[in-house]
Amino acid sequence: MNAAVTAPTNVALDVHAVREDFPILKREVYGKLLVYLDSAASAQKPRQVIDAESAVYEEEYANVHRGVHHLSQVATDRFEATRTRIQSFLNAPSADNIIFVRGGTEGVNLVAQSWGRAALNAGDEILISTLEHHANIVPWHLLAAEKGLVVKGIPIDDDGQIDMEAFRNLLTDRTKLVAITQMSNALGIITPIEEITRLAHGAGARIMLDGCQAVSHSAVDVQALDCDFYVFSGHKIYGPTGIGALYGKSELLADMPPWQGGGEMIARVSLEGSTFKKPPHRFEAGTPAIAQTIALKAALDYVTDLGLDRIAEHEAMLLNYATERLSALPGITIYGTNPAKASILSFTMADVHPHDIGTIVDREGVAVRVGHHCAQPIMQRYDIAATVRASFALYNTLEEVDALVASLEKVRELFA
Repeated sequence: MNAAVTAPTNVALDVHAVREDFPILKREVYGKLLVYLDSAASAQKPRQVIDAESAVYEEEYANVHRGVHHLSQVATDRFEATRTRIQSFLNAPSADNIIFVRGGTEGVNLVAQSWGRAALNAGDEILISTLEHHANIVPWHLLAAEKGLVVKGIPIDDDGQIDMEAFRNLLTDRTKLVAITQMSNALGIITPIEEITRLAHGAGARIMLDGCQAVSHSAVDVQALDCDFYVFSGHKIYGPTGIGALYGKSELLADMPPWQGGGEMIARVSLEGSTFKKPPHRFEAGTPAIAQTIALKAALDYVTDLGLDRIAEHEAMLLNYATERLSALPGITIYGTNPAKASILSFTMADVHPHDIGTIVDREGVAVRVGHHCAQPIMQRYDIAATVRASFALYNTLEEVDALVASLEKVRELFA
């Protein structure tokens, strides 16, 4: 993989070599080679990540931060190396800006229950968009119910992009937070984050970005974005489940109270009271996901070595080809047609329920996601119950797009 680091940026991704790194892609489903088009839900894992996690359990497992023995020190060093790797990956000012969480969902909840509880008061407003995953909606509803906050929705236009005029009109001096996705998990739409952040900060509001979908498709620079918080999940960027990260600006983290209490996050405990460590450890109570955290570094190394620009170009080619091919099929309606999008094709077929489509194409070895994709406001916007979602990753091929199209043609034949 190291050769990819020095390769010219105009060299196309060698997808066939990449596929050799993913053992699961060699398996068959119903007698057909697996075509995995569900990476937006959870990406498959390369051998490098699998081996990194296995090696922890086989060679160097111990609890971190608390031991003076050799294994504990080795595990701690490798664990903290992932924090430093994430700092570099996101271009955060310091490793102390990086908090380990179980995933993007926990990251959003941490911001809501720590920063939100401390900083927000009755009558304050939070803006979220129609594009949000439920993980960036429900925590704010819970906090609003507790503290008397007002949650307002930013609409999207017909092609799935944020309605910026409506956003400007919603911003007032009562707006204290804008919580918004960088890339829609249901439509693939890439939101105009730079402009949204500029306007939010201009109104005196903080901004939190859900980067769970975006982080595996393009480089992220939290300093250039000037976001106050940024969350992502490891399992969507070819890493293990149960691990993710929250980035927060230093001045915000310093004033945030602990969210959970327990071992590791304390400075001193007596029966009369407790004092707490500085960030990030203040927010990392208990034994963490040690092996998964260490393996996340392998995932970030993997995509970095391949080149995120090369990955993005490959996925754009797949998306463009798939859009062209599906658009030619009778009865297909594609949702999220704004050109600012990546890797996701969400669609319906006339007179066929998405769940029927998913079941039939599965028998052809093609794995797609069907349903509301934890994004019910989007479905309500388009007055539909569900879509079929094909999501593309660095290991997918044009031939797999053809397999999807062939399976959809079989669906049409069955329902003709």
